[in-house]
Amino acid sequence: MSAPTAISQLVARARAAQAAFGQADQAEVDEAVTALAWAIYRPDRARDLAERAVTETGLGNVADKIIKKQRKTFGTLRDLLRARSVGVIEEDTAKGIIKIAKPVGVVAAITPATNPGATPVNKAMMAIKGRNAIIIAPSPVALETTTQAVALMRAELARIGRPADLVQILPAQVSREATAELMRQVDLVVATGSQANVRQAYSSGTPAIGVGVGNVPVIIDETADMEDAAAKIAASKCFDNASSCSSENALIIIDSVYGRAVEALSRAGAYLVDGGEQSRIAARLWQGGKLDRALVARDAAVLAKRFELGPKSNDARFFLVPAEAIGPEEPFSGEKLSLVLSLYRARDFDHAVEIARDILNHQGRGHSVGIHTRAPSRARRLADEIDAVRVLVNQAHTFGNGGGFDNGLGFTLSMGCGTWGGNSISENLSWRHFVNITHLVTPIAEDRPGEADLFGSYWERHGHGPA
Repeated sequence: MSAPTAISQLVARARAAQAAFGQADQAEVDEAVTALAWAIYRPDRARDLAERAVTETGLGNVADKIIKKQRKTFGTLRDLLRARSVGVIEEDTAKGIIKIAKPVGVVAAITPATNPGATPVNKAMMAIKGRNAIIIAPSPVALETTTQAVALMRAELARIGRPADLVQILPAQVSREATAELMRQVDLVVATGSQANVRQAYSSGTPAIGVGVGNVPVIIDETADMEDAAAKIAASKCFDNASSCSSENALIIIDSVYGRAVEALSRAGAYLVDGGEQSRIAARLWQGGKLDRALVARDAAVLAKRFELGPKSNDARFFLVPAEAIGPEEPFSGEKLSLVLSLYRARDFDHAVEIARDILNHQGRGHSVGIHTRAPSRARRLADEIDAVRVLVNQAHTFGNGGGFDNGLGFTLSMGCGTWGGNSISENLSWRHFVNITHLVTPIAEDRPGEADLFGSYWERHGHGPA
């Protein structure tokens, strides 16, 4: 069977399932969303999928993948159950506008190897919240794990009497051609993963949402609580072996507290490499200008051995590499997807902001930036001056960027980076991106100001102009 025909059959089944589910009320929708969440939140399933993912891809570690699956799924379910997505979702009596949510139809979700269980479920929950059907196009590297995650979701939907075909997956063999054909036949594409996938989604001819590259720089200023900052950075950087796009990639430390900060980071498990080790890491972490996949998201012990670091690195959790340059000539200024963290020394806060901006302009513009400080004005200045969608203050990026229980961002595994990052959204992906909105507009009292109300101040400053 040709790829277009096979995919047409998948899409036809999805459309039939969506048509049946499209009449569901809010309670029925929320039950289905909860079913999808339970499909992988259940402890035995979360562990099984985590073990499958590490075995199949070699990325990350089992313990953290279990936490990620449960934490992200739980947080997303919290957000979704608090929202209304069926019928009237908003009413503005002053403007005479009622907003009514309707499905977009069939969604294609492109999912990465780094999260082959959590991301498909996260996107499926959002799609089903909008009463859509979804077809997952997994990374070929993670096909087995993603297939199992989809099977669990389908079984849970069937258990509550809902069409299993609300959630489907591209059959083996997954290829770029098959994924492209799927994107052409659906109503919406949501792409997470490589920028090649995102560009393919945007060029598919179908409305698409993609996410940008991560390369998070984080400033530690002279007012910061060094122990707190170091503990949060270490926990975030080490989580799932730095496989997240939200993982810290560069630390920018103010000169006056550089030594104190490095000492605190060392107590938190960092190993500061020397000049000879730095060149060896660069030669081995990158091959032919690209990250060596064999070293991406690997355990610290694996990296220490491969980099031939000294015996003091035996107990290291992650590795600090001093850097000065930024750009293509300095690989450490880009995203590393490993337990390697670049270290920049800033003369003062002005210089720190400049370094952060330069890093993001090189790679990761629009994604996020962070700061550890006790000065709110510093954080506000960073938000005013840096082109990033998310600016996190005194937080662990991996746990806060995609939503946290101690910040107000919505839980997601897909972070929009705005036009800065080549994306159509500048916020965390949510269920609202999976619905169309009908605006019911009724007459209100006339709201027509006089000419002088609008032009008066302009006329006073500039006059009416030549006759």
